[in-house]
Amino acid sequence: MMITPVHRFRDIERTPEYLQPEKCVPPPSRASLGTMWFIRDGCGIACAVVTWMLVFYADFVVLLVMLVPSRDYVYSVINGTLFNTLAFLALASHFRAMLTDPGAVPKGNATKEFIESLQLKPGQVVYKCPKCCSIKPDRAHHCSVCKRCIRKMDHHCPWVNNCVGENNQKYFVLFTMYIALISLHALIMVGFHFLYCFEEDWTKCSSFSPPTTVILLILLCFEALLFLIFTSVMFGTQVHSICTDETGIERLKNQKPTWEKISGWEGMKLAFGGAFSLGWFNPFSNLNCERPVPAEVMAAAPVSEIMTQEEIEQFLARDVAIQMLHE
Repeated sequence: MMITPVHRFRDIERTPEYLQPEKCVPPPSRASLGTMWFIRDGCGIACAVVTWMLVFYADFVVLLVMLVPSRDYVYSVINGTLFNTLAFLALASHFRAMLTDPGAVPKGNATKEFIESLQLKPGQVVYKCPKCCSIKPDRAHHCSVCKRCIRKMDHHCPWVNNCVGENNQKYFVLFTMYIALISLHALIMVGFHFLYCFEEDWTKCSSFSPPTTVILLILLCFEALLFLIFTSVMFGTQVHSICTDETGIERLKNQKPTWEKISGWEGMKLAFGGAFSLGWFNPFSNLNCERPVPAEVMAAAPVSEIMTQEEIEQFLARDVAIQMLHE
């Protein structure tokens, strides 16, 4: 929960449209909290489908154009097994990054009962998002696509149709890593296959015609090179963000840290759910972070009316500020 001293107060905005109870959506019932997380965004869904199609295309070219026609059985088995294992892990990581709640703050919990339960002291401030009517924890930002405030939001990625936040950053890092690895592997195999076809007869190095083979290999080479560069950069920036304990949004805003930073190796252990192990590379392992999220942030607020202007004035009279953030 973002609780800060008086010297961090900004002007409190009291625009009526943000304070009317009917403008806010009530908090969800506890029965609906276990539903699957999925963002219904047309652009994001299209990008996710394209991602899977590109991986399947790469697998098609690697298997049917390069490995199956090869005379070296051991070479084909080893590279086919390695490529398909990495591709499977990449798609599994993408699946987890897309369907994992990135750290959404309970919607509509800016109620009178919830704020009173925080037991705020005089001079303390809580932040309220006027767009989703939530009390915002420290380092949370509102996503216009997800329409929720996300804890430690780094950015919204259309390729995974989800925000990258506190709960799914591990899966996004694994996704970029495995895509970079299969892209590098595909480039190496394309290079060896071109050499093999130049030395041998083009009609014998592939089950397709020579023009078709060349087109398929060039397209795969272009795809692999593009995604190798893109995912390598994303992987590097994500690891840097974890090690410096600074999200992409905080870096772009040049935001001064008001939190206790957990940097370096400790930050990696927190993001990946514990001490270094093979579980770090497993997209099927669940996170078990060492520092749990405070219960008052995770708990859904009781169903009640949103605070009105008069109730906010009563809190202000107690030297407690409710700050409206517009992002």
